[in-house]
Amino acid sequence: QVQLVESGGELVQTGGSLRLSCAASDSTFSTATMGWFRQAPGKEREFVAAINYNSGTRNYADFAKGRFTISRDNAKKMVFLEMSRLKPEDTAVYSCALSTGWSTRTSAYKYWGQGTQVTVSS
Repeated sequence: QVQLVESGGELVQTGGSLRLSCAASDSTFSTATMGWFRQAPGKEREFVAAINYNSGTRNYADFAKGRFTISRDNAKKMVFLEMSRLKPEDTAVYSCALSTGWSTRTSAYKYWGQGTQVTVSS
């Protein structure tokens, strides 16, 4: 059973930056696709970004392009989401997830973290 633990979420002002981290417990991490998703109150969970096992392929939701960067460190079994120029509409619980194959679909991710709250004040 893979465990994922996110950290780094906090209250930030509009235009600010945050770095989210996600630590994995299992060596499966090194061959897995990792994704970041978010869910705002009253809304469905949505895809933010994904990175394949060797960082050779990355994909971003349109709202994340140019502002968010996903990266990973396989030696530390961690994945990161650097977020800049944050907007109030970025407020959500951000979760990392692991998929054994490449995908940006929520349904493809078998393992999920509990999430970390990001709140952007206007």
